[in-house]
Amino acid sequence: MSEDNKKQALAEKDLGNQAYKKKEFEQALAHYSKAFELDGTNISFLTNKAAVYYEQGKYNECIKECEKAIEINQTVRADYQLVARAYQRIGNAYVKLEDLDNAIKYYEKSLTNHRTPDTLGKLRETEKLKKQREKEAYRDPKKADEARELGNTYFKQRDWPKAISAYSEAILRNEDDPRPYSNRSACYLKMMAIPEAKKDALKCIELDPTFGRGYIRKAAVEFSMREYQQSIDTLMEAKQHDKDGKLAREIEQQLRKSAAAMYVPAAGAEGEKSEEEIREAALKNPEIQRILSDPVMQQILQQMQSDPRAAQEHLKNPQVANNIRKLMNAGILRVG
Repeated sequence: MSEDNKKQALAEKDLGNQAYKKKEFEQALAHYSKAFELDGTNISFLTNKAAVYYEQGKYNECIKECEKAIEINQTVRADYQLVARAYQRIGNAYVKLEDLDNAIKYYEKSLTNHRTPDTLGKLRETEKLKKQREKEAYRDPKKADEARELGNTYFKQRDWPKAISAYSEAILRNEDDPRPYSNRSACYLKMMAIPEAKKDALKCIELDPTFGRGYIRKAAVEFSMREYQQSIDTLMEAKQHDKDGKLAREIEQQLRKSAAAMYVPAAGAEGEKSEEEIREAALKNPEIQRILSDPVMQQILQQMQSDPRAAQEHLKNPQVANNIRKLMNAGILRVG
């Protein structure tokens, strides 16, 4: 290969680049082809042709030119960056052809030859897209309901691991339904997997803030963590969202359970505590102390004491109602 031919080839490449920038793609192809005829050892002429084909939407031709460049490289041992570029362009073409598996394959080969942020970014995007497509293809609300019903059967049989597996399948089939998250949370709690139970309960509420069952699951987790006041607060939220009253009985049972656990210990060697001892224990609670030291609440409590009917008006204020409820649960205040 004479030096003169190489110079002429590079001159043709420059002309091709100028045509490419002007989007005169056919002229660019002609110049790159001429350059390769003059110097068949420079694979950049082929990768440039591939770039033109890519812009023209001729993705298979793009791939063929890059594969030809990679094959020639086995003999000429070109710059590894050029080889990486050829692999990356193959990956780009496969993305356009919706062949994500091959796109990932060739992006990985490109990174093996030369690691660049651009190629790494393309690989990550393609992997994410593939995962999203697979999730969309797997989505089937009908099969999700079937899996959830199977989970319910296992739940009744107290087979928590199988129930969890079935509910997980339901979630994979329809991740927008809060019900399998709720049911799986209950299973996790049965197995004392507290973090997992809490995560699923919170997911229920995130998916549907009006889903009362999600708040009940969250309250159950908080109870298991001995966060009794938080459990009570969460149950009151559940009560607000239970418009038809279907969950009323369950909510009230858990409310009594949380209140009892908060201030009335189970009978032991010393027996149950007296009402006065319960009151003293409640007064040591920082939250109770805060409420009782609030001047506004002090005035409200005085009004309620002199005029019981005033309680009904004050209870219309959500913040006041919340404070009064806490005092009632603590045994500090009795209304009625």
